[in-house]
Amino acid sequence: MSSAAHAASVPSDRSLIRRIGAYVALTKPRIIELLLVTTVPTMIVAERGMPSLWLMVATVIGGTLAAGGANAINMYVDRDIDAVMDRTRNRPLVTGMVTPTAALVFAITLEVLAFVWLTWQVNLLSAVLAVSACLFYVFVYTLWLKRTSSANIVIGGAAGAVPVLIGWSAVTNSLGWAPVVLFAVIFFWTPPHFWALAVRYKDDYSAADVPMLPSVATMRHTSVRIVAYTLVVWALSLVFVPVASMGWLYLATAVVMGALFTLKSVALLRSGSENVAMSLFHFSITYLVVLFGAMAVDQLLLGTA
Repeated sequence: MSSAAHAASVPSDRSLIRRIGAYVALTKPRIIELLLVTTVPTMIVAERGMPSLWLMVATVIGGTLAAGGANAINMYVDRDIDAVMDRTRNRPLVTGMVTPTAALVFAITLEVLAFVWLTWQVNLLSAVLAVSACLFYVFVYTLWLKRTSSANIVIGGAAGAVPVLIGWSAVTNSLGWAPVVLFAVIFFWTPPHFWALAVRYKDDYSAADVPMLPSVATMRHTSVRIVAYTLVVWALSLVFVPVASMGWLYLATAVVMGALFTLKSVALLRSGSENVAMSLFHFSITYLVVLFGAMAVDQLLLGTA
């Protein structure tokens, strides 16, 4: 290749990489990572040991496609809001890296692939749950509640709790009280997790006319709600012990992590500090990772005991 041809190909290659990166960004990969953290440990509990490697891989692939499609549709719908908010104004649809039509086609394609893949490689129940979560996230949260109610993330966050149901059904092809309790843990964990972040960006939400709780309520009211939801999460994490016949390792982790989560929530109530809110937000992620990690290790240890 001549030097001139090589020089011409470099911008083209970089443009392709940027375009691929833009499509990846549409799926909100950081959110997907967090959702999948809950899926695999749930599968281990359902199996009472390690499920087949392929089943875990297939479920994760299907869950990634479904969540990515839902997130891309969310960006398509919210592109007007994203253009107003400082936190989101660099998203691909705002910058023009991806057109709205291309984003919507991409999102729907991911959802179709997710349904076909999960039906083929896992089971129909898991496929239906995955697509149902997408529909709930798009129609109930994004199109309805997000712009109309301060309860938006409370109800809409249910979509983010569905991966535990998918993980359980992937192994058992059924549901039961254990996955329902895990669903409730994620359901009640989502508001304090998101509200803590929204404290920092409450002015953004106000500018975009999105009634996220910290932007429409006092700091004290928001903090009280965060403490209340955190206590419910702690209680539900303990209810999971008898419901799923968990062992001492999970129990000890649930007690300690729940106590720390609650203490950090109370610290926010006392201080009303934005920095404390961000600390709580970051800890809430750690809480979920550690709790579900302990859940998996607990069952693997019991399985080899």
